[in-house]
Amino acid sequence: MRCFTSGTAVGIGRAGLAAGYLVGFLSLVGLSSESVAAPTPVETTIQDFFLPGTQPDTLNHPISDSNNCAACHSVPEHGFDPYEGWVGSMMGQAARDPIFHAALSIANQDADFAGDLCLRCHTPGGWLAGRSEPTDGSALMGIDFQGVSCNFCHRMVDPVYEAGVSPVVDLEVFNGVKGTNPGVAETTPNPHTGSYVVDFFDRRRGPFDLGDFSFHAWELSPFHQDSAMCATCHDVSNPIFTKQPDGTYALNDLDTPHEAFDPMDPPFDKYDMFPVERTYSEWAQSDFAIAPSDMTGRFGGDNPFVSSCQDCHMPDQDANACRIDPTHRPDMPQHAFNGGNNWVINSVRSLYDDLETGITDDIANDSIARAEYMLENASDMELSEDGSNLSVRVINQSGHKLPTGYPEGRRMWVNVRFLDASDALVAERGAYDPITAELTTGDTKVYEAKLGVDAAVAAATGIPEGEGFHFAANNVWIKDNRIPPRGFTNAGFESVQAAPVAYSYMDGQYWDDTSYAIPSGAVKAEVRVYFQLVSKEYIEFLRDENEGTDTDPMTPPSTGEIAYEQWVLHGKSPIVEMDFDTIEFDGGCPVDYNNDGALNFLDVSAFLMAYGNQDPSADLTNDANWNFLDVSMFLSLYGQGCP
Repeated sequence: MRCFTSGTAVGIGRAGLAAGYLVGFLSLVGLSSESVAAPTPVETTIQDFFLPGTQPDTLNHPISDSNNCAACHSVPEHGFDPYEGWVGSMMGQAARDPIFHAALSIANQDADFAGDLCLRCHTPGGWLAGRSEPTDGSALMGIDFQGVSCNFCHRMVDPVYEAGVSPVVDLEVFNGVKGTNPGVAETTPNPHTGSYVVDFFDRRRGPFDLGDFSFHAWELSPFHQDSAMCATCHDVSNPIFTKQPDGTYALNDLDTPHEAFDPMDPPFDKYDMFPVERTYSEWAQSDFAIAPSDMTGRFGGDNPFVSSCQDCHMPDQDANACRIDPTHRPDMPQHAFNGGNNWVINSVRSLYDDLETGITDDIANDSIARAEYMLENASDMELSEDGSNLSVRVINQSGHKLPTGYPEGRRMWVNVRFLDASDALVAERGAYDPITAELTTGDTKVYEAKLGVDAAVAAATGIPEGEGFHFAANNVWIKDNRIPPRGFTNAGFESVQAAPVAYSYMDGQYWDDTSYAIPSGAVKAEVRVYFQLVSKEYIEFLRDENEGTDTDPMTPPSTGEIAYEQWVLHGKSPIVEMDFDTIEFDGGCPVDYNNDGALNFLDVSAFLMAYGNQDPSADLTNDANWNFLDVSMFLSLYGQGCP
């Protein structure tokens, strides 16, 4: 099922309508009289989401079509193709991502005009062209759907001017930016949430000196190899909330740009706003930000020493980047921007024609393979036997939390399969059913972040207090047990609003241990670490909470329904195996509960406590029931004594 840019669907029925409406990116709110009731949105205005940087309708030269870049920067004959790498990335498809569209709809439902916050990073060209209003994206057109495009990135300006390093013309750019809104600080030394500065003219920046090159205007820019560039969209803050002295986040006065609680603070300091994502700040508090680390080439490229975001996500290789510039560079960055997205690129192909997106079978397959390669190398796992328990250590080998990024629906977990001498399954922890997409979470470790709303926001919006997926209205972190990177300190992560929540890590700890009771009859275990991009709970929320959701098959589907249909079509967010190992047990004593090598009343007491709490270690029959059969087995094993 495909469709064209015009919004004409190829195919019939509801699926065809879904494609047509998504490509047109039409606002579906209010199309159906049977729409699901929604909470009352926060009565914010576009002013509440104002952020510094270059403002809409201020460019002398608009962001140009990335297809123009392909003429010179698609060089497969040299074994390198920066254009195709970008096309196959979620940077290139950021404005076509159906999960983004569905989340955008919910954001606008929860807080009026909140979509402006999303559009400025997912379609910066469209935002700069003044087409982010209405904030549902219905005014977007043409090249706006090229997402984070070539011309946009290569016109970005370092917001911190450094004499002798920054291009001299940047001073001219800063003067123009400051003039767009007199009296308001228009640039920030700590960028986030799309508060970018962009050259008004089409002067393309990069890290290489092109010498006598006149095909297009260019400037030498060290900023393009600096992680601070990535902070522009990979630290995300919600400016409608302000951090209070007690550490909570309260809704601002409405219809006004963000102001700090302390009048002495800069008005647009991201660490004064509610933190939604802190990927860059996590890196900034890691060892990688201090000095390069030898990662033995695990993330690809020719340089084993990595420090910046670009070193891992755009690793260097020996290549030529341009047809008309024959220079062969030993440190040419790849432009694939690999992350953890292993399936949405296929949903883009289902909803848009390849002639529009530029995606081919090879490009899509290569993109998914690169994402899975990154995930497989992002962690290591160690197994050990500790008395009657199996210990699983997951080690974070990335430069940020694991997993990181957009927190809603993204998770990683440990799966343990205990086997007997004939390889029959004795018990499983963290079981996942690919048919139903359901994960058994109560008996294993799931690494994830959970956000929600407090009582004040619940009273103002009707959103239930506590955990939820309401991106634009959330103002509390309820859980964050994601594994920190090398160099982690509690004080450092607290300072950038990224401290663990309802969990703890020691300073310097970039791993996490989980203990599993070895069930009776198990002689070995297979252990895996899995990653999933979009959970069943999140995709059902996007489907069910969207105001356009309707049961009438002739009604155009909502963006949430479109996202759900694509999720089902493409394997229900297929899980990725990050680590796998096996361990054979030495044959410990399953009823020696305190692991002291002797059986006595202390073990009986420990078993009864575990039994009363329905702890998995007391389910000796491995049937997920705690009853007389478990007690009987305990007494039998206890009577036999430890070997």
